[in-house]
Amino acid sequence: MDLKKNLETAMREAMRTRNEPALRTIRMVMSAIKLAEVEKGNPLDEAGIIAVLQKEVKNRREAMSDAEKAGRADLVAASQSEIAILEQYLPAQLSDAELESLVRQTITEVQAASPADMGKVMKALMPKVSGRTSGDRINQAVRKILTG
Repeated sequence: MDLKKNLETAMREAMRTRNEPALRTIRMVMSAIKLAEVEKGNPLDEAGIIAVLQKEVKNRREAMSDAEKAGRADLVAASQSEIAILEQYLPAQLSDAELESLVRQTITEVQAASPADMGKVMKALMPKVSGRTSGDRINQAVRKILTG
């Protein structure tokens, strides 16, 4: 079953069980997916849906950070629960060791030698880790290894 159908099924289940946090979160994600499909002009593939999910998680992490600065524990808790719901639909995240291994392998493949080659490494690496970690984390790992 594809990811969009999983989300639709989860939304119906949340309606049936009256799970308001899950229902609200999944509705927001479905709305974001539909908006992306309208902007693109055709249905999103799995990678596109995963990108939307990652964007939603990132937005909630930023909102959580802002809520912590404002001292709003209620909003922090709400963001954490929404992130937990969204992460159920994302692929398993890479561990630090797995990410480092993939970065080193890609650096060898593209024969990168300095931080100036970071663009080549990122271009080759992104399809390999798509949806399994954030771009910021990838960028940090590549930078760390290339700078030695």
